[in-house]
Amino acid sequence: MNVVPFIIAGLVIGSVYALSGVGVLVLYRTSGVLNFAHGAIGALAAMTAWQFIGQRMQPSLAIALGIVIAAAAAFLFGLLAGPFLARIDELRKATATLGLALVLLGVMLFTWNDKARTMNLESSQIAFSLPGGRINLTQLICIALAILVIVGTSLALARTSAGTAMRALASDRDLAAVLGTNVRSVELTAWTVSGAIAGVSGILLADQTRLEPAFLTFLIIPILATVVIGRFRSLWLAFFGGLGIGLLQSLVSANPVTSAFSTAVPFVIATIVILISRRRRFIAISAVRA
Repeated sequence: MNVVPFIIAGLVIGSVYALSGVGVLVLYRTSGVLNFAHGAIGALAAMTAWQFIGQRMQPSLAIALGIVIAAAAAFLFGLLAGPFLARIDELRKATATLGLALVLLGVMLFTWNDKARTMNLESSQIAFSLPGGRINLTQLICIALAILVIVGTSLALARTSAGTAMRALASDRDLAAVLGTNVRSVELTAWTVSGAIAGVSGILLADQTRLEPAFLTFLIIPILATVVIGRFRSLWLAFFGGLGIGLLQSLVSANPVTSAFSTAVPFVIATIVILISRRRRFIAISAVRA
């Protein structure tokens, strides 16, 4: 069996998982909100772009509009719910975003129903030959964009005033406010950036997998697994974690005997990472006490 096409597909899907993980991490590190609605926001962008492309809008304009709507949806939720979320613990923050995900999913199912569709971006029609397989331009964009966004985000967090404000807010919200940081502005920026990344990821995933609101919404599961691998703070660990999850899922699905277990891959990897982390922490604590 030729596994090259599965390796390519796995790396591409994994890179989009990693790209989405950046959006989740930026918001979490800034506001403490673990956004379970990230997949639903991406699905909204993909469905919107598909709708406007079907109405013969220029594809690039339709895609841009879908991303803008995703960013606007995240911004609006951050604007309305942000003051409330700031006063509650992280578990209830995550639960609130789960409510947003269900609302968005309900709106999408009401508007477009639950039928699976396809989104074929123009860039997917341009392909290049590789030994044992082919890779198209959209797949190359997925991988390159994930790397560029992670590098850009890392530099922005380290070297810009907005990045400094985000890191300060993540460390101590009250102290950052006392020192003059506009907390609400920083949080809304994080919500908007996260929403835009969700929109881009949703459109790319719709092209590489299938365009279905529920399917794209629940892709938050492997995305959260990449965040767990990144230990909720490391962009690069999340990137390699996303690649690993996508690659392993694709290889597992390539074998008819194991294909039914491909959806369990993110759970298994995330569980292993958590157990290893807890074991290392236990050993470290035991060493200190000794």
